[in-house]
Amino acid sequence: MAEDNPKQEAPVVIKKYANRRLYNTQTSSYVTLDHLAQMVKDGTEFEVRDARTGEDITRSVLTQIIFEEEAKGQSLLPIKFLRQLIRFYGDSLQSFVPGYLDMSMEGFAKNQEQMRNRLQEAFGGSTQVIENMTRQNMAMFERAMQMFSPFAAQSRRGDDDHKSNGAAPESRAKPSEDISELKSEIEAMRKQLAELSQRK
Repeated sequence: MAEDNPKQEAPVVIKKYANRRLYNTQTSSYVTLDHLAQMVKDGTEFEVRDARTGEDITRSVLTQIIFEEEAKGQSLLPIKFLRQLIRFYGDSLQSFVPGYLDMSMEGFAKNQEQMRNRLQEAFGGSTQVIENMTRQNMAMFERAMQMFSPFAAQSRRGDDDHKSNGAAPESRAKPSEDISELKSEIEAMRKQLAELSQRK
């Protein structure tokens, strides 16, 4: 059976030197973070490697691109989302976050393309309608992120209730039940991720 998609080309290798200069081995020229950002937007796959050690440092360079864009005032990442993301570092559910974000952003990107096409046909590309729908999507995305920490949210609500009543927060009476509930939640999330992966 023939493959529907042509064989994917190998990613372009970008070398990063000690002086922080970036070198595109395909074009034999030095590039900037702006060039790499444009490559991402153009759908050009690349990987960044340390010129001395050969270590793959693509993740840190992509993170640097995001930092630079945010510093320019693009403000794509909401403060609430950033705080939620930071809370997951070192959390027991940290390993679930990358896969969830990958699938969520892929679905979001597909929906955005469909919305752009429909809005261009119906409203002549009204940017206000697109912005409103984008805000709604981001709100849904943030609510979905909260499902990863239901126990933390319950704990915070319980502490707030005790504080409002002037009483100290009580210790958990039945930790074994909490552990069982946590295991059930994790298993449910694993099943959801597996189902989503099969649909891709």
